[in-house]
Amino acid sequence: MLLKPTISAIALLATAIATETFPLAAKAETLKDVVVKVGFASPLTGAQAHLGKDNENGAQLAVDEINATGLIVNGRRVRLELISEDDAADPRTGTQVAQKLVDDGVVAVVGHMNSGVAIPAARIYNDAHVALLSTASNPSYTRLGYRSAFRLTATDANQGPALATYAHDVLKARRVAVIDDATAFGLGLADEFSKAATKAGLQIVSRDATSEKSVDFRAILTKVKAEKPDAIMFGGMDATGGPLARQAAALGIAIPILGGDGICTPTMIDLAKKAAQNVICTSVGAPLPSMPRGPMFSVVYEARFHAPVRFLAPFFYDGVYIVANAMRRAQSLSAPQVLTAIQSTNQDGVTGHFSYTAQGDITDPVVTVYTEHSGRFVPATVLHMATH
Repeated sequence: MLLKPTISAIALLATAIATETFPLAAKAETLKDVVVKVGFASPLTGAQAHLGKDNENGAQLAVDEINATGLIVNGRRVRLELISEDDAADPRTGTQVAQKLVDDGVVAVVGHMNSGVAIPAARIYNDAHVALLSTASNPSYTRLGYRSAFRLTATDANQGPALATYAHDVLKARRVAVIDDATAFGLGLADEFSKAATKAGLQIVSRDATSEKSVDFRAILTKVKAEKPDAIMFGGMDATGGPLARQAAALGIAIPILGGDGICTPTMIDLAKKAAQNVICTSVGAPLPSMPRGPMFSVVYEARFHAPVRFLAPFFYDGVYIVANAMRRAQSLSAPQVLTAIQSTNQDGVTGHFSYTAQGDITDPVVTVYTEHSGRFVPATVLHMATH
């Protein structure tokens, strides 16, 4: 019989994660507390709000654990405060949020989720010497020349080739139609896939773009059907990927639909319904159950938030720990000094090992290819991709 964990057991699990991920030891009862603000930004409203809330939960969980365990910096007990902002997955809003977080005096920022938001916002953080740890997957994010830009995940330059390799080697596809949602994420992923696919000998029979808010793909799909591709590659998010897969099935297009981490979510399956069986997607990192502390993280997260981990929560969790460890190593609460310390990060997190290239990319990007089975995405293969 499977027993639900008790509150005390959950507390012990949380402490185990915190102390293994972030070993702290100090008796701080006599030290004066100082509050340090850690910024957070993701879409908390709109079509991607479910993903943004997942991110926020992961970051808040880390903040709470670190505060409970105790963080001592330069002889002072630090209490972290998460300052959450809704960037609405919108570039203009994102830059406004970035300026607000800088003005609020945050020591570093964990966010933004979307490439199209992180790329324009990165300049604001760089000018203020505030580190930005983002899940932006477009390779351009860390090619801007900004010293403050760091990544928490693999990039489209890793996911695109992984999808192309799977299409060529496993699916034996030869002709692929490519569709993207015209966002920095969707366009970047489609570009990287197309380059890798062409290099592998696949033919890109067509390239179409739509809107990130579009949920009607019938005109594009009717054209694609006449082109008789072996697969469709879609660069976009689950809110639009689900309708695309469902409409393709309704038009009798029973071929694999390939996509990146934006569609590799339970929401994609909910929206695609039976057509989810045609979906093959990549996600950054190894499957959570196979990570050394992944199962423990899932138990603690679900007990705290009464919901399963949706996607990027463990990466945002790790991001907060990277910031806290940088503060401890720098023995400073100064944003510029914390930024410098992040550059020399060398630590294990829930999602894997973190160290950075000179550009701010992780040195061991991991991509997992998933297929749908019985209403959920299950891992098909895990790939360690070369850093670009």
